[in-house]
Amino acid sequence: MGLYPKTISYLMGDRGLLLEFGDEISPEINEKVRRMALAIQAEAMEGIVETVPTYRSLLIIYNPVILPIEGLGKRLIQIEEGLQQTPLPEPKLTRIPVVYGGIYGPDLKEVAKYHQISPEEVIQLHCSNSYLIYMIGFMPGYPYMGELPQALVTPRLKTPRLSVPKGSVAIAQRQTGIYSMESPGGWQILGRTPVELFDPGKDAPALLQMGDFVQFYPIGEEAFKQWPVQE
Repeated sequence: MGLYPKTISYLMGDRGLLLEFGDEISPEINEKVRRMALAIQAEAMEGIVETVPTYRSLLIIYNPVILPIEGLGKRLIQIEEGLQQTPLPEPKLTRIPVVYGGIYGPDLKEVAKYHQISPEEVIQLHCSNSYLIYMIGFMPGYPYMGELPQALVTPRLKTPRLSVPKGSVAIAQRQTGIYSMESPGGWQILGRTPVELFDPGKDAPALLQMGDFVQFYPIGEEAFKQWPVQE
């Protein structure tokens, strides 16, 4: 179906309202999510605690004592009717260096074998696109990005790893992502970046933001080891 002709809303307990705009991962649906999140933020409505944008939906956390659900619902309808007047910020492109294969990308050869191409072709394909950051989630600073070239669409691992190193660059289905910290994970790991994705000591802790773009480029192991720490 894609973008719904009418937004669907779900109550999430007594303090949450989920707005769902479509049923697939697509730039069009994600753009509406971002516009709605920005429009609500611009309204500065008393009683809105937080908004959590995702691929195709927006969770609104609110205080029902200050902002009853009836009033919130009516205001959201008004906001959505004027949504095209909400400008989106100019997207930024961030180039991310990656050392591919070996101990840094333990699944590179298997991904190449799965597609019956060489590891070098996998790297070339992965670096050929600029990827839209659909959302930040799973862990602080982790970007969910898409979409992979069709020739690189790969299933998740059958058995997830208990530990994936920080900075690992991975793919699953039509998506690619970067593990911003060490964690369990089930995506196919192609390589690793030396770039710090999340620093809680900074005013903007996450390097990457929803709606921006990422392009990967290959580097050697020596460059990876000598990569400067972000200032």
